[in-house]
Amino acid sequence: MRKVVKVGIISRDDYRKRTIQIARGEYTPRKDEPKIWFESLASMAQVLGRENQALLRTILEKKPASLGELELLTGRKKANLSRTLKTLERYGVVSLEKEMNRTVPKVHITDFKVEFGLNASPSLAA
Repeated sequence: MRKVVKVGIISRDDYRKRTIQIARGEYTPRKDEPKIWFESLASMAQVLGRENQALLRTILEKKPASLGELELLTGRKKANLSRTLKTLERYGVVSLEKEMNRTVPKVHITDFKVEFGLNASPSLAA
């Protein structure tokens, strides 16, 4: 399974304005716009950095049946994994599914196309 998602960089203020415009029906996102937005390259790197890429790869390849099994596979503490996975879940990268009293991580996005620059943000009415 390979799913590519476009990622963009937009200021918090512009993201807030964009969300309000969408909710009011004043703006309809184009199909080619990013589906995931970060406030900065630094915040994107924090969420999609090398360590989390390795975590996602482990989930894809080993298909752990629980967070406990993922803890053993990665050497990361369950609390750390839980925080990281909840962050990735907020961005739609993973889901944490309940199966027979266990939390099973599932990867939904495997590849990211990053878009940023002076004109990369969707134009917003002032």
